[in-house]
Amino acid sequence: MRTVRDDSGRRYLLVKQSSESSLVRDPQTGDETYLENDRLAPVEGESPLETAARRVPSPSRRILTAVPNERALGLLIELGDREAAPVRELLSAYDLCESDLHGLFAEFRAAGLIRECTTAGERGYELTDTAIEGLKHLTQKFDQ
Repeated sequence: MRTVRDDSGRRYLLVKQSSESSLVRDPQTGDETYLENDRLAPVEGESPLETAARRVPSPSRRILTAVPNERALGLLIELGDREAAPVRELLSAYDLCESDLHGLFAEFRAAGLIRECTTAGERGYELTDTAIEGLKHLTQKFDQ
């Protein structure tokens, strides 16, 4: 399997190729169709698995690639439930040491999932719009 694009630039996964046409799968919908070979060109440098992953909305993919484990995902969800939380409160509420908490927050900030804020007069963190949108697709809690 490999990634191809048609003459309009739309990307597909090449499933099967014959002498005149190819069976391709739309990575967004999973629908398969036949297209003429002369309308298709290979996409260099993109794994077909990366193409297939595009079915998951971009904000959710960002969460999935930035969150290393369930504890970290739970922290992100809890931060969303609280809307914003002071660092001191997060340290006392969960079983994370200070370095683990700050390490996760550094990863989340680098991924564009959280931002620093002031809440209850203290330094804290809140979700970005990207994180809210990504969690909306992963959970039903954040429908807004």
